[in-house]
Amino acid sequence: MGSRAEVLKLFRALHRTRQQVFKNDARALEAARQKINEEFRNHQDETSSERIAELMKIGSDVEVLLRTSVIQGLHTGSHSLMLIPRKDLLLDNVPYCDTPTRKL
Repeated sequence: MGSRAEVLKLFRALHRTRQQVFKNDARALEAARQKINEEFRNHQDETSSERIAELMKIGSDVEVLLRTSVIQGLHTGSHSLMLIPRKDLLLDNVPYCDTPTRKL
C-alpha cells in the first residue's frame, strides 16, 4: 500500500469528489483544491510505509466523508436557506412500521 499509483489515484478521487460536492460554488471549490494540494505537498517526501498507509487511510476517509456527508445550501433570504442535495445523498424512503411483527 502507498505506491505512487495509489497515491495519485487517491489525489484524483479527492479532486473529483471536490468537483461534485462543491459544484457551482467557486469559493469552496478553490478552498478545497488548495487544501488537497497543500496536504499532498506537505507529505510528498514521506518515506515510511506505515505513515504513508496511515495518510492514505485518512485521505480515503475524507473522500468518503465529503461524498456522503456534505450538502450545499443557498441563502434565499435573511433567515432562510435552501438545501441542494446531490442525487447520491438521497436514499430511498423506506416506510417505518410502528407495529412489531409476530413470530409464530
